[in-house]
Amino acid sequence: MAKVVVVFHSGYGHTQRMAQSVAEGAQGELLQIDADGNLPEGGWDTLAAADAIIFGSPTYMGSVSWQFKKFADASSKPWYVQAWKDKIFGGFTVSANVNGDKFSTLHYFMTLAMQHGGLWAGTGQNYNNTKASKRDDVNYLASSGGPIAQTPGDAGANEMNAGDLETGRLFGARIAALAGKFAA
Repeated sequence: MAKVVVVFHSGYGHTQRMAQSVAEGAQGELLQIDADGNLPEGGWDTLAAADAIIFGSPTYMGSVSWQFKKFADASSKPWYVQAWKDKIFGGFTVSANVNGDKFSTLHYFMTLAMQHGGLWAGTGQNYNNTKASKRDDVNYLASSGGPIAQTPGDAGANEMNAGDLETGRLFGARIAALAGKFAA
């Protein structure tokens, strides 16, 4: 079985809840970036041992949180020795608005993964975009690059949309399956 690590920062708990869904689908390990932008002890070793790395951050002002950016900048050490080359990568984000410029965050993740010589994997999910579609449907927000979730700014993490969380879970399972093919 492939080793999948979900490395993420969460400001208010929403991104953490999405990370948990993604990790559940991947049967992966959560690695949380703290409020100061640091990984826990042994975090860099955990990432080095991973077959797949999934990035997660809320979308703040059209990009990743500063805590995630600090982590990304610190990843120049593994970049220098190509420690993450040929790993499978993916990413997800959450914001309060339906659009909220979430694709900018996904694009940031894609660029970071490509700089590390990684292989990007998107959702692999169809959209639910017919009149019969409901907000709780999988990939209702229609993202191919990675799962995106939306929760109103005054809603807690426990109020997240079930369809968004399921989109994350299915995405995690896809990343684990792809990583398993490459790790074999």
